[in-house]
Amino acid sequence: MTKPLIGIPTRSLTLPGDTLLRYAGLATYTRAIELAGGAPLLIPLGLGEATLRAIFNRLDGLLMQGGVDVHPQEYGEPVQDYCGEIDPARDTVELQLLRWAFAENKPTLGICRGIQMMNVAAGGSLYQDIPAQLQNPLKHQHVKGNPYDFLAHSIELEPASRLARALGATKIKVNSLHHQSLKQIAPGFHVVARAPDGVIEGIESDHHHFAVGVQFHPEWMIDADTRMIGVFKAFVQAIEEAVRSHA
Repeated sequence: MTKPLIGIPTRSLTLPGDTLLRYAGLATYTRAIELAGGAPLLIPLGLGEATLRAIFNRLDGLLMQGGVDVHPQEYGEPVQDYCGEIDPARDTVELQLLRWAFAENKPTLGICRGIQMMNVAAGGSLYQDIPAQLQNPLKHQHVKGNPYDFLAHSIELEPASRLARALGATKIKVNSLHHQSLKQIAPGFHVVARAPDGVIEGIESDHHHFAVGVQFHPEWMIDADTRMIGVFKAFVQAIEEAVRSHA
């Protein structure tokens, strides 16, 4: 079977001292998709809607990677002082792709910012900053000097969830590289994983073939914990099933 084509929207990047705008994506995501049996495709920002739609039509699945904060205007809130860096061009592309994917039941996986974008695209909201808005939270932000696969805390998973089946566990330790998190869960989604402080670490769709979001970064942990590749294998398998069903 031909490897399923999985689109990954990029992020805006301007290097210090350089006025050129670049679009970038981390190799950790493309490597994880390839190891799981998929063919990753990086999607540039700033495209016209017709061009973006032409790319979307050729995709078998969609992966939303981590990155900067989602603009609060996308879930109806003003920007607070504790909101971090934003990338409006990226928000525009990701929201459009996600809404097409949800409307057409195209398998989707969201990681860190990706789970947040999925929630916002479907009508949910976010905490703009965990330390400022939640009581007694764990340290969810990356600590300078720690490797990105550093296990920051455990999460509890719903036993019947896709995520628990993919990981082969209902409790597992994960890394943590974020300061925003899900607040109001979007209609049509439900929580399947939480950290000990209650921060949401996983959601799944109630009715889509595969729409799963995780707040942690499994792509950084696939070498240290082989269970983590199961998230990507489950994603690719779901895509293959969807492709066969439409053949």
